[in-house]
Formats: sequence, C-alpha cells, structure tokens
Amino acid sequence: MLLMTVMAFGQAKEDAGDGKMLNKQSMELKDYLPEIHGTIRGKYEFQTEIKESRFEVRNARFSVSGNVHPMVAYKAEIDLSDEGSIRTLDAYARVFPVKNLDFTLGQMRVPFTIDAHRSPHQQYFANRSFIAKQVGDVRDVGFVTKYSHEDAFPLILEGGLFNGSGLTNQKVWHKTLNYSVKAQLLLNKNWNMTLSTQMIKPENVRINMYDIGVYYQNDRFHIEAEYLYKMYGHNAFDDVHSVNSFVNYDLPLKKVFNKISFLARYDMMTDHSNGKTDIETGVLKINDYARHRVTSGVTLSLSKAFIADLRLNFEKYFYKKSGIPKESECDKIVIEFMTRF
Repeated sequence: MLLMTVMAFGQAKEDAGDGKMLNKQSMELKDYLPEIHGTIRGKYEFQTEIKESRFEVRNARFSVSGNVHPMVAYKAEIDLSDEGSIRTLDAYARVFPVKNLDFTLGQMRVPFTIDAHRSPHQQYFANRSFIAKQVGDVRDVGFVTKYSHEDAFPLILEGGLFNGSGLTNQKVWHKTLNYSVKAQLLLNKNWNMTLSTQMIKPENVRINMYDIGVYYQNDRFHIEAEYLYKMYGHNAFDDVHSVNSFVNYDLPLKKVFNKISFLARYDMMTDHSNGKTDIETGVLKINDYARHRVTSGVTLSLSKAFIADLRLNFEKYFYKKSGIPKESECDKIVIEFMTRF
C-alpha cells in the first residue's frame, strides 16, 4: 500500500531537484513523498561473423528520489542487472542554497561529455558509443557544484572533485583528487554546445581528457557530433582520439506506434588504455583496439520518446590488421526493447 501511494502521489524531481530550489510557501506533503523510477532494457544480439547469438538483460535500474526540505533533495539508484551484475550507481544528497546554484555530495556520474552522461533510457542506440562506453565513461564518489544562468546568455557550469578509486574502494586516502569541469552553452532552444575537461589517475599515470560536442534538435531532427582527446602523463601511452556523430529523424505515426525514428551513427577510437598497468610488464597496455563503426537503426516508440522503445540496430566494425576484436565488438544485429517508468 505504501509503495502504491508513493508511486501515485510522488512529485519529487527524478533528477533530485534538477537545479531548482523549491519555494517554501508552495511546499505541500506531496512534494516530500519519494518518486520511484525504473528502466528495463532487454535485448537479443546476433553476431554475424561467428553466427552465434545471445539474450541479455542490459539494465534493470531502480531509483528513488525526492525532497526532505525546500533546499535539500536526494537520489539513490541501483542496477539489479548490469549485464548480469548488481551495481549501486547513484547515492547522493543535493542542496540548493540560492536560486540557480546547487551542491551535490555522494556517488554520481562525473559531469563530462554529452553521450557518456546520458542515462540508459535517454540513449538513441541499443549500444553506447565508444566515448560513452570505453573512453569517457566515469562514475565516482565526490563533490559537485552546478550553476545555471538563464538570462541573455543561457549556460550551465558544473565542476567537481572525486576520489578516483572507483565506487567500491571508497576508504582509500588520496594525496591528489580527480577533477572534472563541464560547460553547456545553450545558444538557443535548438542548439547546445558542451565543453568539458577531466583529470583522472587510476594508478600512477595522470590522464587528462578534453571533450567538445554540439547538437541541434527540433521537432523531427537530432544531429550530434562529439570529439574526445585523451592524454597520458610522461608519454606512458599514445594519445587517444575518439569521435561520435549521429543523426536521428522522427516520423510521427497514428496507429499502434507513436512514431518511428530512423538513425545513422559513425563513431571511432584509436588504441585505448584504461590507465592501469599490466601486472607482468608494469606498463600500460591496450584494453581496446582502434576501430571504426557504422551503425544504422530504426526505433519504434509506443509512447513518448524514451518511454517504451523497440530498437533494431545493425553495427559494422572496421579494425586495423593488428587489431584484436572482442566478441562483443564485432558485426552484429541488435534487437532491444526498453521501457521506462
């Protein structure tokens, strides 16, 4: 009964406040009730080279968020099946001391890039881009401050300090903390430009990353391009370059499905290391070999976008002769059903 009441009347922001301080005078009981959300993604993949297939529950995420005070919000999120593993993702408290300014302390997605910062239900393709999965994917424990400017020159600035030791090793002491800074320039209602930089130190090698991305969006089109540059200290590994670009076109439908989306993506990455040294050699090794990929897809939406989507994607990979592909990073057909509640 309590869960039904929470789901029926919870009015807290899904993003734990989304940067807006609530008005004390307008706060009612319903504003303090938690809001429950979840994302289920199940998919079937057929690897065309080895003629083998598999079913997988890619995500089974559940989150609770809400307000405990006009200036204090919270969020906790867990994934019960992140490719078969259980992971705690978000666990933070957020404070809004003044309008357009907030502070967040806890475990969260590091503010960096466009595509790596998308939640699973916000992704356009069944599988994430190389920037979002291999090169720029960071979730950590730390402190973030965010400022939004809404007048003549709209922008969002975020910056934070993080442990750098991952989500499961939080008791380690650090002489140097990781940092990340991200700026979103809202040029108008259709254009967004994002600039971000991040420093991480997985072990002994300092890694600096720089990212620039831009997208255009209207009622039918979403066009996006993003470039990430990764540098390793003391020339411990060759610099990494990664690109993600895609186009999405929506065609409204009147029967059964709400719309059909046609998508095309090109992304690439050069040889990449996660910054952790090889036990035998003591140097950084290649974790992901250089590759290019072309993805085509169709998405059928039963409701509004990112609520109940059926996706059909085909991915074509291109490797150098020296590249060693992983089985999951080869040509394949992907059918995915995603639902968000």
